[in-house]
Amino acid sequence: MAENKDPFLKADAEAITLAKTLLRDASYAAIAVNEPETGFPLASRVLLATDSDGTPIILVSALASHTRAIERDQRVSLLTGEPGKGDPLAHARMTTRCIAGRVPRDSAAHQALRATFLARHPKARLYIDFPDFSLFRLTPVSADLNGGFGRAYRIDGQSLVDQA
Repeated sequence: MAENKDPFLKADAEAITLAKTLLRDASYAAIAVNEPETGFPLASRVLLATDSDGTPIILVSALASHTRAIERDQRVSLLTGEPGKGDPLAHARMTTRCIAGRVPRDSAAHQALRATFLARHPKARLYIDFPDFSLFRLTPVSADLNGGFGRAYRIDGQSLVDQA
C-alpha cells in the first residue's frame, strides 16, 4: 500500500509573506461558518480589514445568518485572494481558520478597531454605529495557502500576525 504523502510544502519566508499579503490586502473575504440549525457549512461575504498586527477584523450585523452562527460556534474560515485574468485557480488564494471574538463596544479596543475599519471602508460610517452591528477580531489558528500550481503550504496562525 502506498504511503500517504503530505501535499504541503514547508512554509518558507516567501510563502509567509504571500500569506500575509493575501490577508492584509483583501478588502473583503468569503467567510464560512457552521450553521447551528442545520449543521451545514454556510458561506457569505464580509468586508475585511486588519488590525495593526495583521489580525483580521470584520463588521457584521446581528441580522445576518453568519453572525448568529458565529455567536454559537466561534470557529470560522476566511477565503481571500483575487482571481485575475485566465484560470482563476492559477492565482494565489488562502483559507484561514480563525477563532472569532466580538469586540465589546465600550472598550478602548473597539474605538481603535472602529477607526481602522473605517479607514479601510469609509462607506461603513453609514452603519457601523447601528446597535445591531458588531466588530469581531478573527484570531488566525492556521491557514492553507495555495500559491499557484504545486505550491501548497500549511501555515500556523502565529506566522500570519506580527508578534509584539
